[in-house]
Amino acid sequence: MTVVLPAGVSVFERGWLSSNNILIQGAGGSALIDSGYCTHAEQTLALVDSALQGRPLDLLLNTHLHSDHCGGNAALQARYPALQTHIPPGHADYVRAWDAYALSYTPSGQSCPQFTLTATLQPGSTMSLGDLQWQVHAAPGHDPHSVILFEPNSRTLVSADALWEKGFGVVFPELDGEGAFEEVAATLDVIEGLNPATVIPGHGAPFADAPQAIAYARKRLNGFVQNPDKHTQYAAKVLVKFKLLEAQAIQRQDLAHWMQGTAYFASAFGQDTGSPQFSAGLDQLVQDLVRSGAAHVQGNTIYNR
Repeated sequence: MTVVLPAGVSVFERGWLSSNNILIQGAGGSALIDSGYCTHAEQTLALVDSALQGRPLDLLLNTHLHSDHCGGNAALQARYPALQTHIPPGHADYVRAWDAYALSYTPSGQSCPQFTLTATLQPGSTMSLGDLQWQVHAAPGHDPHSVILFEPNSRTLVSADALWEKGFGVVFPELDGEGAFEEVAATLDVIEGLNPATVIPGHGAPFADAPQAIAYARKRLNGFVQNPDKHTQYAAKVLVKFKLLEAQAIQRQDLAHWMQGTAYFASAFGQDTGSPQFSAGLDQLVQDLVRSGAAHVQGNTIYNR
């Protein structure tokens, strides 16, 4: 199926360490949705500068505040001093106070330079981006405060991590003991009701077959509901893979030290992070990543692949 983007919309596909960036330009100005991870901030600036060709970036929106979606905010704010930054409302107070733990950066073992906000994205509202009118919809599940954006004329959906072509993002509230699988299901229902013709996910290429993606996501979700431990182990592998994407190569003892300082791993293994069971769980995670082709090991060094 052919993917057609509305006039003025460009997608910078960034891979899995940095979220995709969506640049929207028109007579009404320019807006960027999501800014990637801090490690790639210079690349984010280069991509945006090249596309704008000397024009300013007027507006920055974050679908949610995971570090791979807003890690470039500070760099963009420094480059464009008049930049307006809009974020979902749920974490606004934590951004104002800059609480890295409440914002999930400390418990997930990730980095995000401090940034400021101008306003909040209110679900149920409509925003003018470029020459287009985009609806803001709440999309809890992966993150309780996430939003998605929908342009009804072209039926284009910016789905963030609520829907990928093959699945959806880790359901982080579940790792904190807060049931959120039902919220994932409800968000998939919202997306199905919007009936998008084109989906721009947070990671991966834009795609056109939303019904197939929704069916795949529901099947995956059902597997997690039936076996929550499967989701917890999946989340642990995602976090380790993210670390490998960032570091490219890491000594086993350094990975263990990072995991011991990352609260989500105690939840993943159900053990004290200094216990023998934790060490065994680390080795099992690495073996799973090697088996899936996502990593390889040479001596005491674990490499991204």
